[in-house]
Amino acid sequence: MKKQKNLTEGSILRSLVTLAWPIIMANILHTMYQLIDTFWLGRLGANAVASVSLSFPILFLVLSLGGGLTLAGTVIVSQHKGANNQKKVNFSSSQTVMVIFVISILLALVGYFAAGPLMRFVGAGPEVYQDSVDYFQVSSLGFVFLFMFFVFQSLMRGIGEVFMPMYIVLATVLLNLILDPLFIFGYGPIEGKGVAGAAMASIITQGLSAAAGLLILFRGSYGIRIHLDEMKPDFKWIKNLFRLGLPSSLDQSSRAAGMTIMVMLVTGFGSEVVAAYGVGARILSLVIVPALGFAMATTSLVGQNFGARKIGRTEKVADLSTLIALVGLTGVGILFFLFAEELIAFFVPGDEQVIKDGALFIKIMAPSFGLLGAQQVLNGAFNGVGMTTVSMLISIFSLWIIRFPMAWMLSEKTALSYEGIWWSFPISNLLAAVVAFAYFKSGSWKSRKLAHH
Repeated sequence: MKKQKNLTEGSILRSLVTLAWPIIMANILHTMYQLIDTFWLGRLGANAVASVSLSFPILFLVLSLGGGLTLAGTVIVSQHKGANNQKKVNFSSSQTVMVIFVISILLALVGYFAAGPLMRFVGAGPEVYQDSVDYFQVSSLGFVFLFMFFVFQSLMRGIGEVFMPMYIVLATVLLNLILDPLFIFGYGPIEGKGVAGAAMASIITQGLSAAAGLLILFRGSYGIRIHLDEMKPDFKWIKNLFRLGLPSSLDQSSRAAGMTIMVMLVTGFGSEVVAAYGVGARILSLVIVPALGFAMATTSLVGQNFGARKIGRTEKVADLSTLIALVGLTGVGILFFLFAEELIAFFVPGDEQVIKDGALFIKIMAPSFGLLGAQQVLNGAFNGVGMTTVSMLISIFSLWIIRFPMAWMLSEKTALSYEGIWWSFPISNLLAAVVAFAYFKSGSWKSRKLAHH
């Protein structure tokens, strides 16, 4: 068995950085995965890209449901690990794998059979309908593999083993680079399957990564060993997993829905504003990657120290992580502010109006990147102590109570027009960060029982 680092002592900064960068790398690689798909499908033409883009919001929704439950696995396992209870680490991991496995099969079946109606629901036109259904059906079959790898990644994070999942993701991305063009266009005896081919390539790579992850968990060489006989459903335990996981699922899926609704609001201002928003939103999603990486590292570290009952150290972890996110991403924001025109021009060269609108969006939003980072990291800290409902409420407050109503009011009811939508971002980032920080400092989390009692 590989010796695990003890995250409940030693330099907090070193632990944070060691945990965060492989998570950030893995997240960037996941994004690469989508980009590679889009790149090759772009060679088939606009309809191919459109048919895949249509299923993104729904795929994202499904993934966020699973993501929340796997996060609960991270929290429970990290607290047991901190409490030095290997038996419970193994038992909780076995139960988590079993629950996620059952759920992924259900979701795969629903996705496969509901593909048609779902694609009609998101407005697939006749020219992309068949392709989008094919892509979604094949992707649905991959849910089982995808979730099995997610659960492996989350459990490994819980005990602080972040390198192995990163290596596996790296290998699958490289494999996807080769398989994508092979299955989309065909070569030699392999017949090109077009859009569905991209999904097939993904399924093969996901299947391999899931197999690798499960093999590692069953062999127990990395600090967690799962057993088939510990997968007999323990309903009291499962109820607890859902209690912790569902708020996090709702948090992530409400974010997905929020993005969709913002697009609806932007569409009213014409295609140039939509393009500017699209580029801005893409840049924002790049910034969120390091923020989420730090938040996940914070969840693991906070969970272990909280499990070890080191309350003072738990608070120090959260403070330091918040500070790093605040300073680091504010720095990034200032850079983006200074080079806003160049950034947008890189994505949409030659369209003056889009460059102007997009650059304004970036200049208004970028200075608040640090606040966004701080809020994400504090959410990670709340998750680590098992208060997943709190981080869900903060996200919902930020998106649905502040950002969306504000964007609507400023853009529809004032002279700002669509710039009002841009302003809703920094305002909601500021308020959410202040609320999260104030609540964390109130210290009500310190008296919480561990997540598994």
